[in-house]
Amino acid sequence: MKVVGEDMVNKRYALLLACRDSEYVKKIYDGYFNVFVDTFGEEGETWDLFRVVEGKFPDMDELSMYVGFIISGSPFDAFGNESWILDLCSLLKKLDFMKKKVLGICFGHQVLCRALGGEVGRASSGWDIGLRKVTMVHDLAPLSFLRNLEDVPPCLSIMECHQDEVYNVPLDAKVIALSDKTHIEMFAIGEHILGIQGHPEYTEDILHDIINRLLNNNSIEKEFAEDAKLRLEISEPDRKSWEKICKSFLKGR
Repeated sequence: MKVVGEDMVNKRYALLLACRDSEYVKKIYDGYFNVFVDTFGEEGETWDLFRVVEGKFPDMDELSMYVGFIISGSPFDAFGNESWILDLCSLLKKLDFMKKKVLGICFGHQVLCRALGGEVGRASSGWDIGLRKVTMVHDLAPLSFLRNLEDVPPCLSIMECHQDEVYNVPLDAKVIALSDKTHIEMFAIGEHILGIQGHPEYTEDILHDIINRLLNNNSIEKEFAEDAKLRLEISEPDRKSWEKICKSFLKGR
């Protein structure tokens, strides 16, 4: 548990961590939990950590105490049938029924889609790693958490690191962003479900470390890794705009 700021706690959030902390992230940030809270947390909030990748889930009778949930990225496939992934899908169905705010990032975006009736799988165009320009669709008026963000541009750069993607969203979902690499970069269901394929929480150094690890274990080739690093050097992600979008969604603004 982490309390942000010194004000009276009035909102509680949960991070459903679907990956294990890398040695780099443990050394520099003391774990991914702190990366997420530093990005999305605000003063007067309580954030709890549930390592779902290790089978640690919130109690069903405690779900009502949370304002919102975030599902992290993961090296696992969202279409896999590991027991914890199936348990996570069951939890997400419950949270959808309760109309709880749920933000899914990368794997979280994909597993949200799967749990709620969409289709996910291996990306036909292969890995997407590095900076990617994402374009918001024009008609976003029904989504109140985006309606008031007038200073957020229609095209945003975000860090990506995935080899899977959403093929089809659930029937009641709305696709709200796309890119030239991935057709479904963001989707929403009502005002309580939001999936983002990219990583608004990543810093450049975190992605650099992931690229190096993927290169070292032969998951990607050297030329591909160097190109991804180069794109990070010559441009920057629109972190502040992504933070505004995510916070507006999570906080109900």
